[in-house]
Amino acid sequence: MSLHERLYDETERVQVRFVGFVSGNGRYDFGIVYTRMFFGKPLVVCLQTGRSSLLSQDDIDNLDHIQRVYCLKSRNEAEEVSNFLHHNVPHLSMEAEAESG
Repeated sequence: MSLHERLYDETERVQVRFVGFVSGNGRYDFGIVYTRMFFGKPLVVCLQTGRSSLLSQDDIDNLDHIQRVYCLKSRNEAEEVSNFLHHNVPHLSMEAEAESG
């Protein structure tokens, strides 16, 4: 008898975008993984810390969430990262954008 019940086991080709920026508070590098999984929310990975989160535009606008998830030192850093992600993470998944475009 198995000790674990498998919830899912999916393989798909995904699109990944690497973006970064520098501000007065430091350098930030992210990998954005676009997938059909997770209700179209892209997986945003901080390449410096390895911390990651599935983010919708609502999540990106939640500064407390951004600061906590990416272990940012200040609210100002969270605002900068939120603003950057807001302009670099699409409102729809890449697949949905391709279908609508």
